[in-house]
Amino acid sequence: MTHQSGDQHSAMQLLERMFAVEMAFLNAETEDLGALAGAFHPDVVVHEPSSLPYAGDWTGLAGVGALFRRMREVWSDIGVDGLEAVRTGDTVFMTCTLHVTARRSGEAVSQPFAEVLRFRDGRLVDGLPFYYDTGALAAALASGR
Repeated sequence: MTHQSGDQHSAMQLLERMFAVEMAFLNAETEDLGALAGAFHPDVVVHEPSSLPYAGDWTGLAGVGALFRRMREVWSDIGVDGLEAVRTGDTVFMTCTLHVTARRSGEAVSQPFAEVLRFRDGRLVDGLPFYYDTGALAAALASGR
């Protein structure tokens, strides 16, 4: 039991640092790709679903920076709550409730969200998100056009 608890704490530390770096980048007046290196490995790849306006594989710090830039164009607000995570080896499995607001329409969506994250040297090297309902996200974005 103690071992599991330690893994959860380690998973949360990794996630808290990753989210802090991501949110700082999203909210910064000027972009500093070097700041991403604190939580993202230089070889990072984030795989986004094809049904979202930021679809595809985003590779390297420049790719992740471009993904965050695109997300900032699409969403005026991004947040999570109820974050839970467990770690096994270098992999973190996380769940939460995702809250986003479409920049153009102002429509807010809250839904379950999960992600499988692989870390190397304490930094994210591979991210695979699972949105509960990409159709609801697309609808919120389409209503602002």
